[in-house]
Amino acid sequence: MNIGILIYQDVEVLDFAGPFEVFSTANRFLTKPHQVCLIGENQAPVIARGGMQVMPHYCFASHPKLELLLVPGGVHDTQMDNERLLQWIAQQSQQATWVASVCTGAFLLAKAGVLDHQQVTTHWQDIAELKSKFPQLTVKSDCRWVEDGRFITSAGISAGIDMSLQLVSLIADRDIALTTAEQMEYDWQSN
Repeated sequence: MNIGILIYQDVEVLDFAGPFEVFSTANRFLTKPHQVCLIGENQAPVIARGGMQVMPHYCFASHPKLELLLVPGGVHDTQMDNERLLQWIAQQSQQATWVASVCTGAFLLAKAGVLDHQQVTTHWQDIAELKSKFPQLTVKSDCRWVEDGRFITSAGISAGIDMSLQLVSLIADRDIALTTAEQMEYDWQSN
């Protein structure tokens, strides 16, 4: 399975790094490990929030076929007008088995037309704005993540780790997810 995590300028560090760590750690316990990669619009370094510089493994034109697409949050306002990025998200979402977002990544999925009438969540500070901008969505609050078919969205930052462990549970099995959380010394919170 190829797991692709989108990165873009001002992406929230833990929104992409937390899930990356979960999937990479889970690989230690799988007989057939997944490929986990960071994908940028191009091969240039991405400056995440706080100034962390990150190099994508692949760009939009060069990545393998994705079975899981994860869209993290961050300062996403510029990306909401980035037609190339939105088209890429829409295309990858049609092909992927699973589509996930962390925090305000739900805005990008909704703007790309991927989320439409699903139950979703996002960071507590952004709940009202997500409801206002995308009234067709059923936006849930007071939960770590929401599953709706092949779509799974999480609240902010650390909730993305919880959601990623849930994805490991769905893709592999619950025992591997529990072992992954234990290996990470992480107290996995469920909904």
